[in-house]
Amino acid sequence: MNTTTNNPVAAAKRAGRNALDESAGKQLLAAHGVKVPQSRVAKGVADVDAVMNGLQAPVVVKVMSPDILHKSDAGGVKINLRSAAEVKSAIEGMLNAPKIKGARIEGFLVEEMAPAGHELVIGGLRDPQFGPLVMVGLGGIFVEILKDVSFRLCPITRIDAEEMITELKGAAILKGARGTKPASMDAIIDVLLKVGGDNGLLMQHAADISEADINPLIVSDTTAVAVDARFILG
Repeated sequence: MNTTTNNPVAAAKRAGRNALDESAGKQLLAAHGVKVPQSRVAKGVADVDAVMNGLQAPVVVKVMSPDILHKSDAGGVKINLRSAAEVKSAIEGMLNAPKIKGARIEGFLVEEMAPAGHELVIGGLRDPQFGPLVMVGLGGIFVEILKDVSFRLCPITRIDAEEMITELKGAAILKGARGTKPASMDAIIDVLLKVGGDNGLLMQHAADISEADINPLIVSDTTAVAVDARFILG
């Protein structure tokens, strides 16, 4: 994959970028077998009708800009939109948002909303001494406040992936609590191996990717879907 013309990492480097936009990041994940939502990019309001054709509502719209790192904080994410009119209104609102209107806008990612499930974070980084490391953690306050994460050197095995999950302080939550459905352990392990395994994303792009962040990975009782993705190059 590293030498093909449709490699989003190579395309970003040719363009002089130091990060993948969300659309390209999800293309990279999909190329490695990680499930991502069906999505399309609208350059602006005029594209919305064509973009919505074939997408299943409800959808989420996210601004795409190299100047905006945290889209939600800037008002660049709108969820649960059920029609082209609502998508157009969301885009118009973003274009007038104080933290967005002065930024370089490359488009708007319109994608189907993932089914409900447990929120996890899977990511990685390249250590100067040890090379790629892969990480898993529970999403929301667990990663932001409690720092409930587990790391391993790449490449990991299935046993490594299982141990990483059981090391999490909140691992019991994934088994289902207060009537919630359990998260599929097989689905989580599968994504961990596709990201940090022997032939995984972090190993194949070890020379190019310095940081990776799938946040959140929505895990149901049957599947895992990467809802957001960030890749820093270098």
